[in-house]
Amino acid sequence: MYTMKETCALVGMSYETLKFYCRSGLVPNLRRDERNRRIFDDRNIAWINSLNCLRACGMGIDEMRKYMELCLEGETTVPERQRILAEKRRILMQRMEEIQHSIDYIDAKQTFYGDVLSGRTRYFSNLIDTDTPTSEVPESLAATFHIKADG
Repeated sequence: MYTMKETCALVGMSYETLKFYCRSGLVPNLRRDERNRRIFDDRNIAWINSLNCLRACGMGIDEMRKYMELCLEGETTVPERQRILAEKRRILMQRMEEIQHSIDYIDAKQTFYGDVLSGRTRYFSNLIDTDTPTSEVPESLAATFHIKADG
């Protein structure tokens, strides 16, 4: 059995967040000690770790509560839970693509800045006029930064 403080350390959650989850009914089957303090067992710890994952997947409190209620209903709700998680996965994959696009942009900019500083590439900007014609912008950069070549 674990105290609130021990549970927080085990699951990487703040005391306030765990208390909020408990008060919101997101941690069912909690027991209390002789002083009426919440105590957690290994199953509670495993469920709270699941809540952490669900939250990281973008679920709000109401969605987590619905998911928990489905879990409490048992095996008959597996198809619905599978659908919910499949949708969250789809959204996460989309976010990963967006993040990868942002990382690619930053990598290209860092390479460009390094090339400008080393003299390998002439400086150009989309915001200010420079004496570099867009036809001299390397093709890989032009594609990354959506630059149209001078016609």
